[in-house]
Amino acid sequence: MKLVSFVLLLLAPLLTSCRPLVLPGDCSDIYNNDNSRPSGVYTIYPIGATSAVQVYCDMGSEGGRWTVMQRRMDGTVNFYRGWDQYKTGFGIAAGEYWLGLESLFHLTLRKRYELLVDMEDFEGNKAFARYSSFSIDPESYGYTLHVSGFTDGGAGDSLSYHNGQKFSTFDKDQDSSTGNCARSHLGAFWYSNCYQANLNGVYRWGADSTVNYVGVDWFRWKGNNYSLKTISMKIRPVL
Repeated sequence: MKLVSFVLLLLAPLLTSCRPLVLPGDCSDIYNNDNSRPSGVYTIYPIGATSAVQVYCDMGSEGGRWTVMQRRMDGTVNFYRGWDQYKTGFGIAAGEYWLGLESLFHLTLRKRYELLVDMEDFEGNKAFARYSSFSIDPESYGYTLHVSGFTDGGAGDSLSYHNGQKFSTFDKDQDSSTGNCARSHLGAFWYSNCYQANLNGVYRWGADSTVNYVGVDWFRWKGNNYSLKTISMKIRPVL
């Protein structure tokens, strides 16, 4: 019996190496593999084995399994960036970051996703907006936003205004305005003419109208001159 146990111990690495390696495409895959995993930073592979990227997984909110695609929390990361960086992503998963439009496109291409937007003001009040359907088109279509199925968590609906819009940055203007919304409002987003949500605007501290419409704003909750303390966009597959 001891000999058999010893042989199995020696063969274990070979036996396990024959099992197919399944790389998680999103936080839902990580959760489904082990639902005891806590919220935190994990590595996902949205476009396959060579596309490793770190993200924050929210395993607690509204049933968990959320892949955070955008997060603002303290102003430590500059979000006024050009097209190439919004395409590939930037920041750090443990803090503020943007996942990247190309990864986001591939995620929403493979599965049907819902979206949760969590936010908090500087007085400690919290609210959210939830959308039952969220996806974006490929770069050749300007990463056009498709969002619908709003559920109000106290924040109101500031994102439906941007439905059907292409993504714009200061160096790639694709909005519906005669001007450049990204430059005018110091951000990057699916601007229309121009916005009700400016989640990638300049991080400021609450109510401030010294310079209009440049903060991290969610119009339907706090208006266009109240920059939020925290806000995050997170997605998960629809079961």
